[in-house]
Amino acid sequence: MPRPLHPTALVTGGNRGIGRAIVAGLKAKGCAVTLAARDEDEGRRAAADLGVAFVRIDLTDPDSYFDAITQSGGFDILVNNAGTLNEVSLLSPKSDFDQAMEVMVAAPLDLIRLNVPHWRETGWGRIVNLSSGLGAHAEGLRGPGAYGVAKAALNALTRALVRDLPAGVKINACHPGWVATRMGGKNAPRTVEEGADTPVWLAMLPDDGPTGGFFENRAPKPW
Repeated sequence: MPRPLHPTALVTGGNRGIGRAIVAGLKAKGCAVTLAARDEDEGRRAAADLGVAFVRIDLTDPDSYFDAITQSGGFDILVNNAGTLNEVSLLSPKSDFDQAMEVMVAAPLDLIRLNVPHWRETGWGRIVNLSSGLGAHAEGLRGPGAYGVAKAALNALTRALVRDLPAGVKINACHPGWVATRMGGKNAPRTVEEGADTPVWLAMLPDDGPTGGFFENRAPKPW
């Protein structure tokens, strides 16, 4: 099926950083974007500034995103951008393993499942999973705490879901690079716009574009 003229898009964690830049990039491409954020006040301000819709989604609260998807009827494009980072050892009682897996693996899978009926009906969809080189086996899973493990699991999910998704739906993961955000720090060399370039490209892939891949700077990246 051809791409809709104005695809609908949901971007989680879209109120700041790379997520906000992805929202702006997709809007510039003609998409009808919904910005999702856990903090309602901050999310509504960001959405108003960008001229897009807003929905409150807390990825640790399944009811919030169940309502968001079911009330909307589903989205053409799903960008799983929201993440969490804690440098506490996996062996520590204070490890954020459960939260990291919920936010960066379980909730993205739930969002995909909730969108499947829409994609089956339309025959077109794009899923972009914001991953990281810190979760790449090729780079030694260097991510601190549970972060790298969760991103590696998100990568595995990206590869595995290719066989289950409806025809016309593409799923890919990407590493945005070291970006100057609250998570990346002010010394990071890349701007949020540079970090958003590959995710926006993957969200708008043509029918002959790749699926089940891991990308950096629009080029394949080792898992």
